[in-house]
Amino acid sequence: MDSISIKVPVTIKAVLTEKLKERLINDFTRTAEQMELEIKQIDLDRQRELENNPEHVNRINQFFGNEINQRRQRQAEANARKDTVSKLAIGAEITQGTLERQVELKVGDNMREIMNVEILIEDDKIIAIRG
Repeated sequence: MDSISIKVPVTIKAVLTEKLKERLINDFTRTAEQMELEIKQIDLDRQRELENNPEHVNRINQFFGNEINQRRQRQAEANARKDTVSKLAIGAEITQGTLERQVELKVGDNMREIMNVEILIEDDKIIAIRG
């Protein structure tokens, strides 16, 4: 066998612009606010369940407590990411995710060159493909 076709990851990076920075901060702010609303709703649901089923206090508190803790974790993550983004300098490159690409490997190919490919975008436009 002289060749094989495989899928390899491609890193997607974005140049931080004022527009992207503002959008990310707004997204993280909205996520944190949404988590706060969900926490309040879950607490109301917990109170209602406690009133209707006072004999199951421990199970109700454990179930709703877990749900609230999950939302608090997501809220804390969103706030931490918002703080991180707000400290970044315009022009910084930030990783936005990965895609896959199909590659035909042949004997003698350099694996490092094949594996280390990234796409750089700025304001939703591809500005570079690095290999």
